[in-house]
Amino acid sequence: MTATTDGTGALPPRAAEAGQSTTVLPQPADSAVREAAEHAAARSIEHLLSRQDEQGWWKGDLETNVTMDAEDLLLRQFLGIRDEKTTLAAARWIRAQQHPDGTWPTFHGGPGELSTTIEAYVALRLAGDDPAEPHMAAASAWIREQGGIASARVFTRIWLALFGWWKWEHLPELPPEIMFVPKWIPLNIYDFGCWARQTIVPLTVVSAKRPVRPAPFSLDELHTDPRRPNPPRPMAPAASWDGVFQRLDKALHAYRRVAVGPLRRTALNSAARWIIERQENDGCWGGIQPPAVYSVIALHLLGYDLDHPVLRAGLESLDRFAIWHKDDQGRPVRMIEACQSPVWDTCLAAIALADAGLESDHPALVKAVDWMLDEEIARPGDWKVRRPELPPGGWAFEFHNDNYPDIDDTAEVVLALKRVKHPEPRRVEAAVQRAVRWTLGMQSKNGAWGAFDADNTSPFPNKLPFCDFGEVIDPPSADVTAHVVEMLAVLGKEHDPRTRRGIEWLLAEQEENGAWFGRWGVNYVYGTGAVVPALVAAGLPTSHPAVRRAVDWLEGAQNADGGWGEDLRSYRDPEWIGRGESTASQTAWALLALLAAGERSSEAVRRGVAWLARTQREDGSWDEPQFTGTGFPWDFSINYHLYRQVFPLTALGRYLHGDPFAPAGGPGGGSGGTALEGRES
Repeated sequence: MTATTDGTGALPPRAAEAGQSTTVLPQPADSAVREAAEHAAARSIEHLLSRQDEQGWWKGDLETNVTMDAEDLLLRQFLGIRDEKTTLAAARWIRAQQHPDGTWPTFHGGPGELSTTIEAYVALRLAGDDPAEPHMAAASAWIREQGGIASARVFTRIWLALFGWWKWEHLPELPPEIMFVPKWIPLNIYDFGCWARQTIVPLTVVSAKRPVRPAPFSLDELHTDPRRPNPPRPMAPAASWDGVFQRLDKALHAYRRVAVGPLRRTALNSAARWIIERQENDGCWGGIQPPAVYSVIALHLLGYDLDHPVLRAGLESLDRFAIWHKDDQGRPVRMIEACQSPVWDTCLAAIALADAGLESDHPALVKAVDWMLDEEIARPGDWKVRRPELPPGGWAFEFHNDNYPDIDDTAEVVLALKRVKHPEPRRVEAAVQRAVRWTLGMQSKNGAWGAFDADNTSPFPNKLPFCDFGEVIDPPSADVTAHVVEMLAVLGKEHDPRTRRGIEWLLAEQEENGAWFGRWGVNYVYGTGAVVPALVAAGLPTSHPAVRRAVDWLEGAQNADGGWGEDLRSYRDPEWIGRGESTASQTAWALLALLAAGERSSEAVRRGVAWLARTQREDGSWDEPQFTGTGFPWDFSINYHLYRQVFPLTALGRYLHGDPFAPAGGPGGGSGGTALEGRES
């Protein structure tokens, strides 16, 4: 095990210092590598086909961290519906994720995180764990060393305030009157990213109501000084942005004391309508667990009883986020997914199978296309606020989420649809055209694309004292923009001015080291693995300086074992960029870039392909405990359990068969290359 997984935060500057062997394994000849790749691809195809649902979709578990499980128990405690079976099963999962030092991390092998550890500790107290037990005593001691509850993030202290473990007046104010802020004024709710918006609106209700349900026990052991649990914090200089927003928060606390009753009631009713209007057909909100949890609490505080159809459907939807399994002793264990990813998983699986040589009219692919077509979004959502004239189209991430289609899923679904020979080509083409029209309409002013909204780039939401956790805006990113550019190139739109603007933005975003930042995957390996294939598909020659710099960076980041890996700490510490234990998904991303860049015969590609073949399990799958996906860079990390299957198969397929949509004349050899041939990034 390397230093990337010891939870200490120790830095692995090079492979040797990370505990990896520096001995480069002897590389087999090309024929042997190809034979191993063919064998691995065949087993992977069989494995992936066996995992398809009879309806046509794929879905891997979406693993995050134990705050999901802890907050689920806290919700049930608050509503008075917590039961012993659920509590014990959740507690087993939470205990299993604890580090020997008593902490809980936010990703596999990561350092202990204060708020996560506090929430896990409280959940185990609810489950009956005694504070004197060694695992609990170690956790509480570490929490006190880190500053106790007072140093936790705002969202953790909100959960504690619901039970009187923290005082509401010691939390930032979030008035429901924000619902009345016009869309053209900064800090209106549409200045926030859709995930933050869906959370903040119900939390304005919670903040206004300030409920307290009797706590079943005290948490004095989590304070550095129980007599003084909330020591005063220094105010930032008034001339700084932090100082401005701290003083705004003080003004909002003062406003609360004089808030006009009718205005506040109207604001609360407006928030309730907003929440209910965005409830999905399956009862959830946006297909995401956190907004659903807060929406249930908010509506309950406004008088909706648990038998009301809205709340009943909401609670039933939350049950569908639970993954049940058995531990080594045969006891039930319950893990909560923050979200579910069937559309994303299905389009990536279809691409992988098609690129690996499965017949384009194979029944599994046709069934997948049928399911994806039925998931197309045909109604307007919040994106209409900035694009009121744009007709709907595209796809979301989840089973049920018609309010928030996303640009990344839409681009990848189109790429999947174009790989399949469907018996109803006109139906497919109509869906593709609607998706392209919607995607082009969502282009931001700078020429790039964000995930859910256009031009969601206001700097102000991140400054609010309330927003101390994760991203709350949705600016354009290199990975999403790359997927869109690749989609447009595959559709023959590489010369479209809107595509060229996207390409120009990508070239300008390249880092000095040759890599691209990864917003939705970890990290520079993901960004580079997305951008290089897109640029080449759009006509950049493989000799272009941007492509060559990317190749040089990837080759320099390759581990001694032949794979690639990048730890999540790269989001905070530049020394971690491109460094980490080799993983199947990250090795595949690097290979996709190198293959697109024309490096099929290079030693780096041979070593990477050999690593994938060598580490494949007997059943055709790969093991990957590392988290290689992100919700919020660093703050909220994701282990997509299907990434380890679909991306290696895609890479193996392109190694064996080439990219089915590569420009004529080989990678980078298309006629579109001359337009940007000499441009430096």
